[in-house]
Amino acid sequence: MTSQVSSPAEQADEAVVGEQRKPAGTKDVRRLDRVIIRFAGDSGDGMQLTGDRFTSETATFGNDLSTLPNFPAEIRAPAGTLPGVSSFQLHFADHDILTPGDAPNVLVAMNPAALKANIGDLPRGAEIIVNTDEFTKRAMQKVGYETSPLEDGSLDGYSLHPVPLTTLTVEALKEFDLTRKEAERSKNMFALGLLSWMYHRPTEGTEKFLKSKFAKKPDIAAANIAAFHAGWNFGETTEDFAVSYEIAPATTAFPVGTYRNISGNLALSYGLVAASRQADLPLFLGSYPITPASDILHELSKHKNFGVRTFQAEDEIAGIGAALGAAFGGSLAVTTTSGPGVALKSETVGLAVSLELPLLVIDIQRGGPSTGLPTKTEQADLLQAMFGRNGEAPVPIVAPCTPADCFDAALEAARIALTYRTPVMLLSDGYLANGSEPWRIPELDELPDLTVQFAQGPNHTLEDGSEVFWPYKRDPQTLARPWAIPGTPGLEHRIGGIEKEDGTGNISYAPANHDFMVRTRQAKIDGIEVPDLEVDDPHEAKTLVLGWGSTYGPITAAVRRLRNAGESIAQAHLRHLNPFPRNLGVVLGRYEKVVIPEMNLGQLATLVRAKYLVDAHSYNQVNGMPFKAEQLAKALKEAIDA
Repeated sequence: MTSQVSSPAEQADEAVVGEQRKPAGTKDVRRLDRVIIRFAGDSGDGMQLTGDRFTSETATFGNDLSTLPNFPAEIRAPAGTLPGVSSFQLHFADHDILTPGDAPNVLVAMNPAALKANIGDLPRGAEIIVNTDEFTKRAMQKVGYETSPLEDGSLDGYSLHPVPLTTLTVEALKEFDLTRKEAERSKNMFALGLLSWMYHRPTEGTEKFLKSKFAKKPDIAAANIAAFHAGWNFGETTEDFAVSYEIAPATTAFPVGTYRNISGNLALSYGLVAASRQADLPLFLGSYPITPASDILHELSKHKNFGVRTFQAEDEIAGIGAALGAAFGGSLAVTTTSGPGVALKSETVGLAVSLELPLLVIDIQRGGPSTGLPTKTEQADLLQAMFGRNGEAPVPIVAPCTPADCFDAALEAARIALTYRTPVMLLSDGYLANGSEPWRIPELDELPDLTVQFAQGPNHTLEDGSEVFWPYKRDPQTLARPWAIPGTPGLEHRIGGIEKEDGTGNISYAPANHDFMVRTRQAKIDGIEVPDLEVDDPHEAKTLVLGWGSTYGPITAAVRRLRNAGESIAQAHLRHLNPFPRNLGVVLGRYEKVVIPEMNLGQLATLVRAKYLVDAHSYNQVNGMPFKAEQLAKALKEAIDA
């Protein structure tokens, strides 16, 4: 968990050295403040790897960045088809940015399907780099091109760079003992080298990565490095690329500190490990693999040295059952899943509510219902998290707003679970999970103290004077019941799903007791201490835009655009969705209009209307993709003017 990236100031110095080491020659060099690049090709073309490597070098260079991986649900979709297109979009800049960008300035299209699937997103004048070797008659017909778009004038409004990537890669690797098919697999590294030259990216990290990735196959590592260098040299020597670009490090965008590039799932994993260390508890993950949550299981399995134990169960129910057992045994217990898995886990979540044990239920949301869109993003599980259990089974809900914020959200979810002895739902989504941004690694003294006190002995005195342990005798402040480790002498107590008697924990069917226990569990959740909602309102606006989760970036970018255009609009973003911040009602009452953008059909808006009787206006999108800033700015402007 140590940093691989130095502070922005240090990165700036390193970047200058890098430029001196690899000059741009006699070609023109233009300085830009930002650029948006999209790599696109077949799911087997290595576009995600290419994007990841370009992103890592961009982070090392010191730019602010935001990414949007986008890939098919099929493990290997039919080659050359529109459903099989995989893409990776990266927005990087010399200043603070918030989204992966609305429209790419540069598209790298590895085949006709990649071009056709993405051309509609490009603004006129954008640069298009196409692999001409793949534009065969059969490949073009497969995606509906009757004539070649490279020759029929349909791309005249763009800056087109036809490059025979496959041929050039095979030629560059002819000295290696590889078949043509094996050599062709390195064309993504050729493209990466070309783009690295165009934007003056460092190269040492990619070379080191390839040597490590193919450590057991040094010939393959050498071939990929050769292809990478060939792409760089092609950009340096070809007349088709007369200009390269500089985007300076974002030296003023971040507080001083040590930074690294991080994805949401990786940040969540690190947050969970940090929470277990701060609580001095072993971390147990009971999980079943499911897109897009599986990376958390993969990552945590690497950290046994931090006392982490991971269990890949046979199904979703077994995963949460094992986690709840670990919570009973005194671990910081976690289960990870996505929407379909939450449905299967719902009965055990209800059992955790009844047992009043700490348990983190992490839902990386995706498009639904049922299997839905496994690789596309959505935030449509809010009502499921709020109400998706039988009976009155209230559960706190926490939602991160950026990939890096997933670290802090994990710590906050653990704080609530451990302090109040309750399962907690953490709602991330595919956009946050797979996207990445710079993250300042916190100092140890910045992390919260999550230390837990287990029950050590009797806590109640009977009328006859004897001392006993009551498993449901509550803390008067938090209403949390004691946490007793199994095997502790004198603390034996009954657990199970049948209603318990207040205090003693004995089975009880008494109507009055059930009413009391239901209301007490609800009061415990309602009484959770959460920070007041902060409102960004510099001009006393009449319209408030309220968001939650991953809409933070697009909403904030849209608000910036409106304010730069002279509009007055306020913004607030919810991390705690149950309970809501105590001042939310007061905040909502200050504004004439409240607009709630969501990647669902209005779930937060439904809750806000019901609880606060506010006529909140929904702006909704459920197409599997995050909002675009320009799209939101237009919708919010219409709301202001209405």
